[in-house]
Amino acid sequence: MSAPHVIDAHHHIWTADYPWLAGAPELEPIRRDYGVADLRANLKAAGVDRTVLVEADWGHPSETVEFMHLAGAVEEIAGVVGFIDLLDPHLPSTLARYANHPRARYLVGLRDQVQGRPEPDFLTRPEVIAALRRIAGTVPTFDLIVRVDQLPAAAEAAAAVPELQFVLDHLGKPQVRDGDAGLKAWREAVTPLAKRPNVTAKLSGLVTEADWRHWTPADLRPFVQAALELFGPDRLMFGSDWPVCELAATYTRVKDALTEVLGRTDPDVFGGTAARTYQLGEQ
Repeated sequence: MSAPHVIDAHHHIWTADYPWLAGAPELEPIRRDYGVADLRANLKAAGVDRTVLVEADWGHPSETVEFMHLAGAVEEIAGVVGFIDLLDPHLPSTLARYANHPRARYLVGLRDQVQGRPEPDFLTRPEVIAALRRIAGTVPTFDLIVRVDQLPAAAEAAAAVPELQFVLDHLGKPQVRDGDAGLKAWREAVTPLAKRPNVTAKLSGLVTEADWRHWTPADLRPFVQAALELFGPDRLMFGSDWPVCELAATYTRVKDALTEVLGRTDPDVFGGTAARTYQLGEQ
């Protein structure tokens, strides 16, 4: 029997002209083009077989279509999480365009940049709940990119739309750099969401919530251990968050750190959960 594929459930590809990259001086180290050749080099170095490519253009549906085409051409990219505006007045037509695309099979999820919306309770708005119900009929999952203060609303949304599988990106962005205080605040906020059976979570993005220059795997360990307790390995998946992770670590170091914290390369965390959640086919 062949070994299961190692899947990176969260990475990006982008061009340096994305507006959000231009607006922050601290992002200068990653303000360049990252393409397929860069991705492949990192996958080979880290021993990763397949990936899920996640939107990064913060509001351009054309990127989602481009990514579906890319997934059809690049063997390593097994699926795409595209962008959707939950307040889009033309949401039904946008979803129909995605669903009728010749490469729609590669669109395994959608997400809105909820972390950029000021309201902690944005996800509980009636029109947002209605949008999530529409999305449930189009794609297998909806990725939650949220702040810690938005986690309670995310739990309410997951309860209101049980037919949709939600994926919590970056564990909900706990403040790893704050140590025990960050752990306590995050754990309290994420626990109701973790109790929802239609929610999985990504062990991703943690190094950029830690001290970029001085973090160690020990800083990540309490958050990973709490996630294992709350979700279990069958609802957790590895994500590199490359190339954002390069602000704090190389692709390989991110994967190695998680392996060290877990004590092994867990077959669910490093592939099985992503394959099931995103319906990526037999691994």
